Formats: sequence, C-alpha cells, structure tokens
Amino acid sequence: MAKKLVSVLRGTPSWPPPLWLMRQAGRYLPEYRALRARAGDFITLCTTPDLAVEATLQPVRRFGMDGAILFSDILILPWALGYGLRFAEGEGPVLPRLQPEDIARLDLDRLEPALAPVQEAIARLRVGLDGDAALIGFAGAPFTVACYMIEGGGSKDHARTRAMAYRQPRDFEHLLAVLTEATITSLSLQIAAGAEAVMLFDSWAGVLSPSLFRRFVANPAARIKAALGERFPEIPVIGFPRLAGGLLGVYAEISGVDAVGMDTATDPALTAALVAAPVALQGNLDPVALLAGGAAMTAEVARILGALRGRAHVFNLGHGILPETPPAHVAELIALVRGAGEAA
Repeated sequence: MAKKLVSVLRGTPSWPPPLWLMRQAGRYLPEYRALRARAGDFITLCTTPDLAVEATLQPVRRFGMDGAILFSDILILPWALGYGLRFAEGEGPVLPRLQPEDIARLDLDRLEPALAPVQEAIARLRVGLDGDAALIGFAGAPFTVACYMIEGGGSKDHARTRAMAYRQPRDFEHLLAVLTEATITSLSLQIAAGAEAVMLFDSWAGVLSPSLFRRFVANPAARIKAALGERFPEIPVIGFPRLAGGLLGVYAEISGVDAVGMDTATDPALTAALVAAPVALQGNLDPVALLAGGAAMTAEVARILGALRGRAHVFNLGHGILPETPPAHVAELIALVRGAGEAA
C-alpha cells in the first residue's frame, strides 16, 4: 500500500493533506546547528552519509513529517560534474563564472562516482525511516543550476544568464542539455537507491519571459519527467517553477509532472483552476507567516486548506523555512493542518 504522501502525489486527494516543509532540516533547529558545526563545511555535510542521514531525519524525528527530503543542495550537481564550488560564510555559494568554453569541461563520466555518497545516504534513510514518512529525493532544475553557474553565485536579476539565453542561444541550449542529462542521471541514482518521490527545484524560473520559460524551464522538465517515467513509472515527480505565476498551468501541461509546487505569491484557488487534476498541488504557506505564528498563521493555513480541499494537495511552504523560525511554530503548524481532519 502506497504511503499517504506518495498516494497524494499520484493524484489521490486525502484529508487532512500530508505535510512536509522545504528546508525542514536547517538552521532553525538547534540539533542541526550542532551537526553543522561538527561537519566543518557544508559540502562535507552533504556528502558524508552519516551526517546527511542525521540531518534528514532530525525534523522527521522531532515533528513526524509525512515526507523526509534528502539533505543535500542543488549545487552538488555542478560540484559532481567537476565544476568549482565553495560556500562562503555569509555569502552563500560561490562558483567560477561560466563561459561557453567551460561547457565542454563538464564531466558526465565523473557524475556517478561523485554521487555515490548521496546514494549511500538514501539507501540508509530508506532502511532507517519509520512509519509512513516517504523519502523524497531532489535536484535543481537545469535553468536554475545554470543561473548559479553563469552568475557565479546568487543574483538579484540573473541578467548575465538571461543575456546568454538571448545572445548565445546555442551555447545556452548546450549547457541546459548537459545539465538535463546530468539531472536525469542524478535523480535516477536517487530513485534506484530508494527515493519514493523526487522534486525538481527551479527557483529562478519566474525571471524568464513566457517564450523563454517554455523553452528553458518547461521543456527540460518534460525531458527529465519523460526519462524518469520510462525508467521508474511508479515514482511521482514534483516540479517547483518558483515565481511562474500564471504560467503554472503551461508548466504542468508541457512538463507532465505529477505535482506542481506553488510559491508564496501564488493564489491556490487560481492555480487549482489553471492546473488540471489529477496533477497534485503542493504549498504554499508564507515562511514569514510560519515565523510569526499565532493568529496570522492560523488564518493563512485555513485559507490554503479551504481553497484546496477536495484536490490532491501536499501542505508545504511557498519557500524554505527561515533560520530564525521558532521550532514551536513548526509544531503548531503541524497541529493546525492535522487538526483540520479532526474538525471536519
């Protein structure tokens, strides 16, 4: 019998909805901060199975989430391809700014051995997870990973990336083709090791025009979903094209994903009309509402649940948990969502 989260991701509504939270393992948890200090650096934390397993299990152990998402980072993929990556304290990820001639140096042959520790962590998690919690693997979508590589890290407007897409479309297509193939390999390895669902994070999808969105966000997602569907037809794929707004329906139709993640600014009722069932919806409480807690959070939770009742829905945030969030607010949120079932 399928776990509740997996069943909903396949399109079967459940009340109350299953719940997990983006960045549910992280700096808001004191046990995570202690683990991070023990690891020394972030890449070591992601690529040491014992540490990654512990980070993944911490929020499930504390809160009883319905999903356990692998502790890793979307930029482990370029790191595994041999592209430079470091995490600077207070700055976030730092990479060399990619030039077109760098694309040929991305080494798909080193991907599988470099990702072996990630596979081992997933295999251990699948054995170590108790109860009904489903194990979720993930990857950064090709466009978003390309953004970090071309910009050399984070960016406010991703102007270098967008300029390359317009001025050098063949080079940009080539880069996305390599990253798409690498993403298929990475997610396939995760599923083979035991992931029960996978998520594609396209954090910067909404910075593109509609035509480029179709070309560089929705089409790569469709290739990834088709390849995974052929190899692992039973494994649901969640797509999260953040900031896509009214293009969520287009994304769902072109990509063929099983579930669509909604960001904070998305209207759940409108999205339910744009994205045809049985595609599931995931989201989309504002992380700041979770930070605030109390009556404000209660009202937002009720609004989201009311808009999506009767639809296959996974309750989540519209983006990741903020580091300053009190853990007690997370426990309060879970009680609210699960209490909706008792109140029905």
